Amino acid sequence: MFDLIISGGTVVDGSGGKARLADVAINGDKIVGVGDYANQASTRTVDASGCLVTPGWVDVHTHYDGQATWDPLLAPSSWHGVTTAVMGNCGVGFAPVKPGEEGFLIQLMEGVEDIPGTALSEGIDWQWEHFPEYLDALDTMPRAIDVAAQVPHGAVRSYVMGERCNTDELPTDADIEAMAKIVREGLEAGAVGFSTSRTFLHKDVNGVLVPGTNAPADEMRALGYAMKGLDHGVFELVSDHLGNEDEVKWVIDVGQESGRPITVVWTSFEAFTEGNFMALAHSAAEQGVKVIPQVAARPTGILHGLQSSFNVFMAHATYVNEVAELSLEDKVVAMQRPEIRRKILGEKSSMPMTPFGLSWEELLWYVFPLGEKPDYEPRREDSIAGIAAAQGKDCFAVMYDLMVDQDGRELFYQPLNAYADYNFNFFENTLTDPNALFGLSDGGAHCGLIADAGMPTFVLTHWVRDRKRGKRLPLELMVRKLSYDTARAYGMEDRGLLAEGYLADVNVIDLKALQLHRPEAIYDLPAGGKRLVQRVDGYRYTLKSGVETFIDGEHTGALPGRLVRGGKAGNQGAARL
Repeated sequence: MFDLIISGGTVVDGSGGKARLADVAINGDKIVGVGDYANQASTRTVDASGCLVTPGWVDVHTHYDGQATWDPLLAPSSWHGVTTAVMGNCGVGFAPVKPGEEGFLIQLMEGVEDIPGTALSEGIDWQWEHFPEYLDALDTMPRAIDVAAQVPHGAVRSYVMGERCNTDELPTDADIEAMAKIVREGLEAGAVGFSTSRTFLHKDVNGVLVPGTNAPADEMRALGYAMKGLDHGVFELVSDHLGNEDEVKWVIDVGQESGRPITVVWTSFEAFTEGNFMALAHSAAEQGVKVIPQVAARPTGILHGLQSSFNVFMAHATYVNEVAELSLEDKVVAMQRPEIRRKILGEKSSMPMTPFGLSWEELLWYVFPLGEKPDYEPRREDSIAGIAAAQGKDCFAVMYDLMVDQDGRELFYQPLNAYADYNFNFFENTLTDPNALFGLSDGGAHCGLIADAGMPTFVLTHWVRDRKRGKRLPLELMVRKLSYDTARAYGMEDRGLLAEGYLADVNVIDLKALQLHRPEAIYDLPAGGKRLVQRVDGYRYTLKSGVETFIDGEHTGALPGRLVRGGKAGNQGAARL
């Protein structure tokens, strides 16, 4: 007698092996078998006929560090089949923290990850000072999914160096020793890694580079060496310095001395071509170091529109003075007035150049209407400027009218990096590289500009099923990269595979019906904070540890999720291949 049988589905088990018709039998929180259980009794049965049955997705790059302390669902990731989320990426997080200095960490997160500071201030109940206490606080709250945390460099540096943490002042030997001790303490308590940001893209709300951006090599080595002797822990690095020999040298030194893997996060097209992270991975392997390039499944997409924090008219005087602060409904009413339209289109932006190094006219060749069924690999002629050229119209007038259309709910996709040729050929090559790790969904972050938390769904809809301009990628490989590979990268050997002894984290997916919707703004963060989310159809069932958490997109009320601790502090089942 089994607790649950998922019957009649096409099992894609996460190993990369060929999909097959099979049943999945579950007792408690574990899978007890995959095969033919048609004549076996069970307490419950899920009919998966016509559907894929896959492991739950393991998303290694999220920023739910604050949201995880108040929100049991951790949507939108949980809507998209994610059953385990790793947070604490990019060197930002909320522990350790000295009493009274919480505001600095909020400013870091708000600046780097665009999470409203008011929501963080209102939502977080600071029950900790040290990182192990933060883990304990996370451990007390039930959730729909599992979470795991990394020790963030920015918080560590702030805790030890105070106001000196993001200045040019070098740390003392005592500072470095204290920081390394905190990292070790956090990992021994169950953190699954340490993260740092050394990219010039990451600044706090005041425009100051985050702590650690230019930290000296001896500090970086000491923080990495703190992981030596542990049987778990990943060193996560976002860096613009990898063109420098000194940066590469300390990265290799950390890997050799600590024995732990390093995941290097993709930040730009140039990083994979000129800096060539893939070459770094191969070179590191020859020196006995595991460097894992972490890549996105598509370019990060800035969203323009009246629901977003960004649009091409945001620095036009009339928009700023008469429209910007209105509700969405009132914005539409105002912008439909002929005199407002005439004034805005007749004005020049007070920002002569865009933040992306292009003129506003040039930018509109890379801005695309999303529609209700978004196409994330559009053609040049699908851009706002392309539409305008085909119609013989002014590109700004076309943008204006489309922004106001559909009650102002249309959003416009601007892919960053690697889209100069208007195709995903670059991603096609990187996603199939055996060294590449799926990441960068940024679940929980970039609330006003980006909605990429549905990236796992996008992998199935675009790369497996729908791609028209280029080859599609194998279903079995993509499922493996979303589950087994991401779980193994962070040492989670009890999940990511549908096999006997593994956690019963399972998705039942109607691939034909799987559909990403146009993102939308909702105001459900603490203090009424806004965030852009993307809903989805096609996930028939999601199970976490053998419990149905979502059925046809609706939460069942079940909260079987927990904190995942790494190493000896861990509570994992330790199933191994």
